[in-house]
Amino acid sequence: MDGTKSYHNDKDELHSAQAIKTFTAWCNSHLRKLGIHIESVAQDFRSGVNLVKLLEVISGGEIARLETGKMRIHKVNNVKKALDFVASKGVNLIGIGAEEIVDGNLKMTLGMIWTIILRFAIQDISVEEMSAKEGLLLWCQKKTAPYKNVNVTNFHTSFKDGLAFCALIHRHRPDLIDYNHLRKDNAVYNLQYAFEVAEKELDIPIMLDANDIASTMRPDERAIMTYVSSYYHAFASSQQASQAANRICKVLNVNQENETLMEEYENLASGLLEWIEHMIPWIDQMREQRASSISEVKARLEEFRTYRLTVKPPKTEEKGKLITDYNTLQTKLRLSNRPAFLPSEGKLINDIERAWDNLETTERGVEQHLMSELISSRD
Repeated sequence: MDGTKSYHNDKDELHSAQAIKTFTAWCNSHLRKLGIHIESVAQDFRSGVNLVKLLEVISGGEIARLETGKMRIHKVNNVKKALDFVASKGVNLIGIGAEEIVDGNLKMTLGMIWTIILRFAIQDISVEEMSAKEGLLLWCQKKTAPYKNVNVTNFHTSFKDGLAFCALIHRHRPDLIDYNHLRKDNAVYNLQYAFEVAEKELDIPIMLDANDIASTMRPDERAIMTYVSSYYHAFASSQQASQAANRICKVLNVNQENETLMEEYENLASGLLEWIEHMIPWIDQMREQRASSISEVKARLEEFRTYRLTVKPPKTEEKGKLITDYNTLQTKLRLSNRPAFLPSEGKLINDIERAWDNLETTERGVEQHLMSELISSRD
């Protein structure tokens, strides 16, 4: 990427107070993470120390050991390390040399800073297959499309009245901006309103001067782009944080659902096993205890048939639900990379099946036995 060639030919913008103010504020927004504050990009990168620090904080890496000497050669070497690092990121620094930065060449310094901003704040912006400047412009257009009196077609005059900045904030944080009460003919107010809200509520430093922007026929495009890119990254980070929070909530909800299913399984298994344990002796008694009369045999036979036709079917459904819930739970746990569910001792599916088999074995022949006893009693 050639980040400097065209900018050296644009003297009006590169030497503007807007560019100096904006670039300085942008650099400070990153350097503050290291407890560093510069007064102006025009002078405070000449030793190369702050420049290297800036590149390290925005890239997340370590560039090289700084030379601590105060001589010109030490400063040149520090700046050269910084420029070599920028070049290693695919940026073509044609015409920018370490000596010019050390000597305080404003044109070269602003060109260098703009190149850094392009590479680290704008180049990677991607919106619907559009990237860098075009991607950022498309993002602004999409976000501000529903707003009255906003038509973003560029990064200079489209932002002069401040409504585009206010619309960008309102689109993402409608609680912060009372957009309906803004007037297009009140540019300075709109700009200052947006800048102050962004600084206070979104931690985006004020990088532009409201009066300067409103009174300039064509504001500095690179200053506007730099400031707007801070909006993009602030809202993108907020969206990513929101998405991460949603993912965490989703995981927590899934975990809670799984825990609920585990608890339901344990309760259902306990209830079913207790019922089986209670019914087996009752059924055994039907078979083993002789009745004293025909009416008692008839009563037992009716009671057993009621059990088979009315009492047992709901329990059969419970058993089926228990097995289905168990399999569903294990599948959900596997898909979410969670350990398999291990029921309490004695409540495994095999334990349920074994107890149920014992119940049905105990039932077997009871009705025939009672019928035989009834016939014998009549005889």
